[in-house]
Amino acid sequence: MKLHADLSQRVVIPSEELPWIDSPMPGVQRRMLERDGEEVARATSIVRYGPNSHFSAHNHGGGEEFFVLEGTFSDEYGDYPAGTYIRNPVGSTHTPFSQNGTTILVKLWQMHPHDQQRVVINTNQAGWFPGLVDGLEVMPLHSFGSENVALVKWTPGTQFKHHSHLGGEEIFVLDGVFEDEFGVYPRGTWLRNPSGSRHTPFSQSGALIYVKTGHLPSTIEPTFPTAIVTQ
Repeated sequence: MKLHADLSQRVVIPSEELPWIDSPMPGVQRRMLERDGEEVARATSIVRYGPNSHFSAHNHGGGEEFFVLEGTFSDEYGDYPAGTYIRNPVGSTHTPFSQNGTTILVKLWQMHPHDQQRVVINTNQAGWFPGLVDGLEVMPLHSFGSENVALVKWTPGTQFKHHSHLGGEEIFVLDGVFEDEFGVYPRGTWLRNPSGSRHTPFSQSGALIYVKTGHLPSTIEPTFPTAIVTQ
């Protein structure tokens, strides 16, 4: 299966408008954002566990990264409430479940095999740092090679400088409304901007976003959208 598998293409998906698709395990459903492969695949998805649902024990041959959006996600190593960021490295195994239900943003088969650090961060308790412009705060979550992952908080009226993304950029809007010259992205929107893409992001009303940069191939020619002109 190939869904938005061409990493040279810009993708914008309002995830809350997508249908839920049943997974092979009862009580577990998915909204697919990108996928290159069948059941074992390079994939980014929103996954929903119903109350008292579980997934079978499995190995992460390409690693697993996820952010808990709602509820509490659990496995044999612990319980992870909404706002928790987790990285399970290549070769790790677990048996996930949820007693009361949970929804997560999850990325599979997208880790470097040498990135063996397991990461568990409750972002409700972690610290914020000043961003590069006034009104911007950053919470670093992980860094390996050229890849960086962080939460970024935008106060209303904040605008960032025009910049390009060597290695691409991926964004999931956790709260509020994120914007740039190409569009308006409310809560639940997933964006993938290819390597070499450029934009001038801002937020008129404020936003909280998950951001990953530097992880997409840089040897492909990116495609660019046409800027939206507002009167």
